[in-house]
Amino acid sequence: MSSLPDPTALFQPLGPPRNRTTEVVERLAAEIASGRLTSGARLPTEQALTEAFGVSRTVIREAVAALRAEGLIETRQGVGAFVARDVQRRPFRIDPAELGTIAEVVNVMELRTGIEIEAAGFAAERADTAARNRIGAALKAIDAAIVRGDAAIDEDFAFHLAIARAARNPYFTRLLEFLGRFLIPRQSVRIGLKRPSDLKTYLNRIQSEHGHIFAAIEAGNSEAARKAMRRHLMNSRQRYRTLARRPQR
Repeated sequence: MSSLPDPTALFQPLGPPRNRTTEVVERLAAEIASGRLTSGARLPTEQALTEAFGVSRTVIREAVAALRAEGLIETRQGVGAFVARDVQRRPFRIDPAELGTIAEVVNVMELRTGIEIEAAGFAAERADTAARNRIGAALKAIDAAIVRGDAAIDEDFAFHLAIARAARNPYFTRLLEFLGRFLIPRQSVRIGLKRPSDLKTYLNRIQSEHGHIFAAIEAGNSEAARKAMRRHLMNSRQRYRTLARRPQR
């Protein structure tokens, strides 16, 4: 079992208030990433960390729980907390706080693109009648939302999720469900379209692209489905970049 000679020397009291737990998590994660807190090393005691950071025990406990959830540390009952021996196996995550610029959001959109293009192709090959009906119903739900004057955010995601499920690979569905919490940046874009006519024009353009995707899946044409999904997501990315640059009315 490895340990550091004086690990509390790595830490100093925190600066001006923000989210104390987040700051402690970031500091500890940085020390682990740098290798100064090595694999298998025992962390200082809760009391030592409390004094080193100048925060409460509650903050330290919450930070340790967050790092454990991230796969960065392991806790052993009655022994203490240790740096995980295989930090590279930490769970995949996206921090919403990191999505502060268009470029960062587009990076996530590109990740989604790679997933959904293939999902559309597999959906065209594998979807049965029930799955195609679910995609068609999701498409009609978007139409109904547009008629109501809604932004159709949830309906849009339901359409994409129905395609992922039709691919009959649960990992497509799980990953898209995860990304869906961050992704549909169109929500902020749609809110920025103040005039109902602008929103309707925007959504009808998207819905036309959705229609091409569904037609290809319904026809069982996997190559056409991939092309239609690629075109839709590339266009969505460009629309987001364009609309996000517009000044608020």
